[in-house]
Amino acid sequence: MLISHAFFSDDSWATLLVFAALQVIFILIIGASVGHWICGLRLIRKTLSKPIGVVQALVRTLLLCLVIPVAIWDADARGLHDKAADTILVRR
Repeated sequence: MLISHAFFSDDSWATLLVFAALQVIFILIIGASVGHWICGLRLIRKTLSKPIGVVQALVRTLLLCLVIPVAIWDADARGLHDKAADTILVRR
């Protein structure tokens, strides 16, 4: 919000784009969003032991920005955005 306020006059689309950019950047660099990192969580790929790649970060972030996939989850508490990106949120 600070970035959006400082550079884009609180434009809602700019705020969403800043959020998406920060999500992708931090997921690729530290394996978690800023909020996840503060809470001691990280994202891993469910099926492989590889780090999260660009495609997974983009898919997860795009669906996260749509909000509805986040509100639908399965018995394992994984949202549709995590299922589509083949990611899982775990404690560090």
